[in-house]
Amino acid sequence: MQIAFFLFLGAVAVVVQTTLFQNFPIWFGRPDLTFILVAFAAYRFGWFRGLVFVFVMGWMMDVVSGIHLGVYPLQNVLIFSCIKILTENSSLKETAYQVPLVGLSYFIVQMIFYFLYSILMPGDMPGWSWGRVIQETIILLVATIPSFLVCNALFEFFNKRRVVHKVLRKGTGNQFR
Repeated sequence: MQIAFFLFLGAVAVVVQTTLFQNFPIWFGRPDLTFILVAFAAYRFGWFRGLVFVFVMGWMMDVVSGIHLGVYPLQNVLIFSCIKILTENSSLKETAYQVPLVGLSYFIVQMIFYFLYSILMPGDMPGWSWGRVIQETIILLVATIPSFLVCNALFEFFNKRRVVHKVLRKGTGNQFR
């Protein structure tokens, strides 16, 4: 149920990002909600469920707004894997590195994919703008804080609900069979 709810939340994020945010002026910012959900999945989900979740999220983005099929799923799986490996056995407190790591990974991903696109399609790419990339990263960081708070509350709600359901279910029935 938890993964289904987050997939629904991801579908809503894809719709909002590809329709509503496109009408915002550039100076107002267009945070990448799917990137935030991928980073959240890297912090909270296990390997298998997380990889399935981020692949489906990338597939949804690819179907809705992808120019070259397979780029978004590949990007999401790589981001998930890198963040998961970096944070899996970290001795730092989670709240100390979550948001800065999201911003740093977003900035690095933007640079890497721009570099790859400039090699593969040099005539189709607009010029690189450090100001624009830094502005998008800051907007993403600001949007990450409330998004993580909401996603974490929902994640904890579903975890508590599952434990309560198991406890209630365990006590019913004939125990002497």
